Amino acid sequence: MSALSRHRALTAIWGSPRGWRGTVSSVNHSDIGRRFILAAFAFFAIGGVLAMLIRAQLATPGSAFVGPEIYNQLFTMHGSIMMFLFAIPMFEGLALYLLPKMLGSRDMAFPRLSAYGWWCYVFGGSILIAALALGVAPDSGWFMYTPLSSKAYTPGINADVWLLGITFVEISAVSAAIEITVSILRLRAPGMRLDRMPLLAWYLLVTALMMVVAFPPLILGSILLEVERAFGWPFFDPLRGGSPLLWQHLFWLFGHPEVYIIFLPAAGVVSTVLPVMARTRILGYGWIVAALLALAFLSFGLWVHHMFTTGIPHMALGFFSAASALVAVPTALQIFAWIGTLWKGRPELKLPMLYLLGFFVIFVLGGLTGVMLAMVPFDWQAHDTHFVVAHLHYVLVGGFVFPMLAGAYYWLPHFTGRARIPLLGEAAFWLILIGFNLTFFLMHLTGLLGMPRRIYTYPSDMGWTWLNLLSSVGSFIMAFGFAMFAVDVALQIFLSRRARRNPWGAHTLEWAMPLPAPAYNFASQPRVADGEPLAADPDLPLRLARGEGYLAEIRHGWRETMAVDVTTGAVDHVIILPGNTRLPIITALATGCFFLALLFGFYWLAPLPLVAVTVLGWRWAWTLGWREEIGPVPIGAGETALTHREAAGAPGWWGSVFLLVADGTLLGSLLFGYAFLWVVAPNWPPPELIAAGLPQGAVAALAALAGTVLTRLAASAGVAGNNAASSRWASLAVGAQAVVIAALLWLGLAELPAPTGHAYAASSWAMIAYGVLHAFIALLCAAFIRARIASGHIRKGRVLETSVAQLFGDYAGLATWLILACVLAPLVLA
Repeated sequence: MSALSRHRALTAIWGSPRGWRGTVSSVNHSDIGRRFILAAFAFFAIGGVLAMLIRAQLATPGSAFVGPEIYNQLFTMHGSIMMFLFAIPMFEGLALYLLPKMLGSRDMAFPRLSAYGWWCYVFGGSILIAALALGVAPDSGWFMYTPLSSKAYTPGINADVWLLGITFVEISAVSAAIEITVSILRLRAPGMRLDRMPLLAWYLLVTALMMVVAFPPLILGSILLEVERAFGWPFFDPLRGGSPLLWQHLFWLFGHPEVYIIFLPAAGVVSTVLPVMARTRILGYGWIVAALLALAFLSFGLWVHHMFTTGIPHMALGFFSAASALVAVPTALQIFAWIGTLWKGRPELKLPMLYLLGFFVIFVLGGLTGVMLAMVPFDWQAHDTHFVVAHLHYVLVGGFVFPMLAGAYYWLPHFTGRARIPLLGEAAFWLILIGFNLTFFLMHLTGLLGMPRRIYTYPSDMGWTWLNLLSSVGSFIMAFGFAMFAVDVALQIFLSRRARRNPWGAHTLEWAMPLPAPAYNFASQPRVADGEPLAADPDLPLRLARGEGYLAEIRHGWRETMAVDVTTGAVDHVIILPGNTRLPIITALATGCFFLALLFGFYWLAPLPLVAVTVLGWRWAWTLGWREEIGPVPIGAGETALTHREAAGAPGWWGSVFLLVADGTLLGSLLFGYAFLWVVAPNWPPPELIAAGLPQGAVAALAALAGTVLTRLAASAGVAGNNAASSRWASLAVGAQAVVIAALLWLGLAELPAPTGHAYAASSWAMIAYGVLHAFIALLCAAFIRARIASGHIRKGRVLETSVAQLFGDYAGLATWLILACVLAPLVLA
């Protein structure tokens, strides 16, 4: 097959239809990645306009530009958009677009999950923007502290918009985290060991793992607060045994790792672009990897950094203050490695390098003020002042936006296939740099002069007037710079000349393809023997186009890509990815209907979209796989490999593992909340404890154990080819999980107090609801195995579906036992 005919055949397989049909059905990672980036930039523009309105209000004392109600919505939506609708989705889009290209793969591990996450993101973000346009936007701050966000103080739907809209968006974030993690671990080019991966892949892997663990506490907190607002369950009401501090703990368990979740992908961009601009290899590859692992670990021990003024015991203050200072060490190690790379190389002052130099200046200043705020006595003085606002923006804008702008100019030829127009980008850079520092450096001074954050006006005799005026002028200069950047990008897309392949002379695999990239990335997949493949083999792009790599031959119209061993990069199996479908957008619409039903108070209607999501999920899983025997298939170079349905450790199994890690983090956060309220919250012990329930608990525990064992037996029999036994065990597992559900509900309804009376009952009921939900999921998994056996999809040697069902059965049993231990503990210990 010639290179041209191979290109046409692969494009027909991997491409998307033109027009609206392609828009709603495409699951190609390049399409989804570009959409994430464009939507994130659109949300960034909206958030920037809100910031300009905030600065217009604060430019002069006693301003009547907007009133306090509108101002509260402005700063709440500005923070929420920038944190949830811009920063995280922007890096997700970059990861979805670039990762397969950098790793030598043809797509991500779960293309339909990427598409589902995209639609959840755009639908959830649209809910927030529509609320802003209608004047009912969230107005309690992007952190939504209780009791301000509770029903008594925010009686409208403003807070509900945030809680439900952000939770909807977080589905997208968790989906992307699982997608990124599994893709990096499994979908690399053969020979690409972990120590040969591009540094950006390391950064994205660590960031995705952090998201898997950090986002569930926020999702749980949002669910609990929404349940309190909707049904009166008092998780955060101190008069009924709750605690507003529980919200702060759950929020900042997410919130401080979030800062590093935003920073690390941008640092990965720095580690990728900087050595290319310096015309040398990165200095200290291993040290950088160790530093980012340490940074990720330490970031989870810093959440009380934001709660120094809430009455935390002094010993805890000292611990968290030390941890907050210690996190500067791995950050500094990365900065020194970057500086050493510049010193070793021959830097070229091209536009991406200008943005990297701006990053160095701004981020280091933000880091220094961060160390200041880590010291408890200083934090007590500067807490909730504009000094904190300035520090936050120096860290997030300096640490994320400037590197991302450098990455934008570096990879724009890859997206567009065109070269940029000189000088306009440089002018935009200087406007952004000058405007940013004029805006936020002066906020340090207003903060030190005592100006609180989140105030909508101030008297003229406070000494803040000229600083605020100059700060507002700076914000408009910065806005002009970003507008000029947008114009520059548009001109490059529509008017500029074609770019040559690999215009920067880079050595990573994303430049081993035509520009713009084809839908399939590589005509054949490479074997990698060096951390910089194009430096070791400059002719690699030509050889891949001629079909001299893996999977060059096209068969059955399959979307094929290679899977490798997690650590060694040795060939493992062939993954056959699903094609274009409308299932993701339909499932996202059904999910959105559930959130809208809750938002508008149609609680009786909410179960209907949940049923639709369940049916669609079943259909989604059912369309995967095949009945025919396949066996080993040729992959090139005289080698053969099994397909993923017949090989152990397929992406579906890995994805289920990381999904359950996120799920387990949510359960751990729920158990933490139960223990925290019991130990710390006021109005404990509760007026009424569980008085009986051991029989129901024993039934639930035994049924959960039976369900786990029976699911395992069904899985083992299915792999061995004994379909009759597997079907029988799966049917019994369905019955066991139904008994678990009935026993848990019986325990709650018969023995627990009403959940509206005290936080003890509310948290106990929350745990029972969690157990019921996961027993139902395990029931569906067992029923799915039973149905797949009957349809002929499961036979001897096919391990994927049975191993996934076993994972969910094991987890449901363990969760039930933990929940019963907590719920029945007061009865046993009495």
